Amino acid sequence: MEGDNSQISGQPLPQANSLLMGHEYAEKILLDAWKNNSLHNSWLISGVEGIGKATLAYRFARFLLAADEGKRDSYSSLNVAESSEVFRLVASDSHPDLKVLSRDYTETDRKKILKAIKDGEPLSADEMSGLKKSSFIKVDDVRLINEFLSKRASNDGWRVVIVDSVDDMNSASANAILKILEEPPYKTMMILISHNPNRLLATIKSRCSKLDLRPLDDITVASLLRRYRPTLSEPQVKQLVSICSGSIGKAIIYADNDALGLYAELSALLAAGAKFKINDLLRFCDDALESEERFYLTQELILKCMAEKLKSSSQPENVLEVWDKTLKMFDNVERINMDKKQTLINVLYNFCKLS
Repeated sequence: MEGDNSQISGQPLPQANSLLMGHEYAEKILLDAWKNNSLHNSWLISGVEGIGKATLAYRFARFLLAADEGKRDSYSSLNVAESSEVFRLVASDSHPDLKVLSRDYTETDRKKILKAIKDGEPLSADEMSGLKKSSFIKVDDVRLINEFLSKRASNDGWRVVIVDSVDDMNSASANAILKILEEPPYKTMMILISHNPNRLLATIKSRCSKLDLRPLDDITVASLLRRYRPTLSEPQVKQLVSICSGSIGKAIIYADNDALGLYAELSALLAAGAKFKINDLLRFCDDALESEERFYLTQELILKCMAEKLKSSSQPENVLEVWDKTLKMFDNVERINMDKKQTLINVLYNFCKLS
C-alpha cells in the first residue's frame, strides 16, 4: 500500500494506536491479573462498535510480547513505547508471535492485491477501501492459527492470537476456534473481540474471561474528536457526541460522511409525520444513496431515531412493530439484494405514519 498504512484519514489503526482513553478500568484488570500471575489464557472483549476494543486488544498483545516477567511490580500500565521494536513490528503486522484472524478479502479482490504487489504497484488506501471482504471468517482461516501455534515463540515468550471479530465466524469456524480454547498451548493468549456476545456459542463464552467495555463518556468522545478531526467546530463536536452513542469510531464515520446533515434532513422529515412531502422523502433517499457507507450510516440513524421514538411513545407496541419490519427490510437488502432506494422509501413511510 502506498504511503503510511498505520492510519487512515488521521485516525491510527488499532495495531498502531498507543492512545487508549476511557477504558482504564479494563486495562487495570488485565495488568493486575498479569502481575499476580493469575492471567487467564482466553479473553472475550465485548462492547458496541468503535469504542476501542481492538485498540485495547493490541495494547494488551504488545504488552505481553514486550514485558519482562521478572519485573512484574515495576509496571503501572500496559503501555509499550512507540519507539520499541515490539510496537513497530505489531504496527506493521509482522511480529512473529502475533497472529490476527479477521475476514479475508474475497478471492477476486485478494488476487487483485497479490497482482498489484507482484507488479510492484501496491494498491492505494482508496483502492484498498473499495475492496470487498468475505461475509465470514472461514474454517480454513482458523486452521492457520493451529499452524501458528505449532511453532515455538521467540525467546520462549507468549504467543498471542487476536480474533477481530469472533462475531464474523460461521458455525464451522466457531467450532474450530472452540477446540483451541478448550486446550490452548502453554503461554498462548487468545483475545476474542465481539460486538454482540449474545450471539456467540455459550461454550465459547464459558471458556473466556470477560471484559465488557462500556460506551465512552461524552467528554472522552469530544476529546478524541478534537484530536482526530481538528477542523470540526465546537457545535459540530457537540452534535456528533450527542448522536454517536459513546462510540468514537462512529463519531468519526459520522463526521466524514456528513451525518449531521443527514440527521437534520431525517429529523425534519420525521417531524412532518404523516404530512411528509413525497419529494422530501425521495430527495432524502437519493442523498442517502450517494455511497455504500452513507447508506449504512442512514440505516444507523433511522434506527437511532426509532429508539428515541420508542422511549417517548405512548404506543410503544406500534413502534416495536415498525422496528421489527425495518430490521427485516434492512436484512433483506443484504440477504436477497433488495432495492436500497425502495427499502428506504418503505421504511421511512412506515416510520412517518407513526406520528
